[in-house]
Amino acid sequence: MNRQEIIRIMGKRLDIPRLASIRDIFIFSCFTGIAYSDICRLRKDQIISDSGKSMYIHLYRTKTNHPAFIPLLPQAKKIASFYIGKGESEYLFPTISNQKSNAYLKELADICHIRKRVTFHVARHTFAVTVCLENGLPIETLSKMLGHTNLKVTQAYARITYRKVTEDMKVLKNKLKDWKPESGPMKSDDI
Repeated sequence: MNRQEIIRIMGKRLDIPRLASIRDIFIFSCFTGIAYSDICRLRKDQIISDSGKSMYIHLYRTKTNHPAFIPLLPQAKKIASFYIGKGESEYLFPTISNQKSNAYLKELADICHIRKRVTFHVARHTFAVTVCLENGLPIETLSKMLGHTNLKVTQAYARITYRKVTEDMKVLKNKLKDWKPESGPMKSDDI
């Protein structure tokens, strides 16, 4: 999903509790990269706060049993804070089947006028590509947060988008702007 679609889902007023809940869980995953199987098992005690009021998730991935350490971005922190104080369960979110979750996400996408297929796994890709890589997070850091066993697994998420190429070239252009010859066949005005 792109930035505009995420913002559209985040800003949609929802009066149906099941859709509001699945939206929260989906957006939480968009800003943490946590897979559906790990969301279902995410306990409140796996969210740790430090003295600076930062929050982190520390868990072992269901699929690989590999550790994942994820500092919470403000969007995920807000959702986590709401659910930590809600209910008696040790788990952060109410659990529904993956099939129901994806059915609700399809309904949510329709309500938000998003025409692409939205499943829970899309949130993990959104975190990797739209939230992290397109905003310059190093792939090695992303790999650690996703709990991947090696960098090659993470590289599958690293499709290069037009936006990323454009932004990277702007940075490079800015770094090279003072590469002008003092004298010689090329005049500074030619560059």
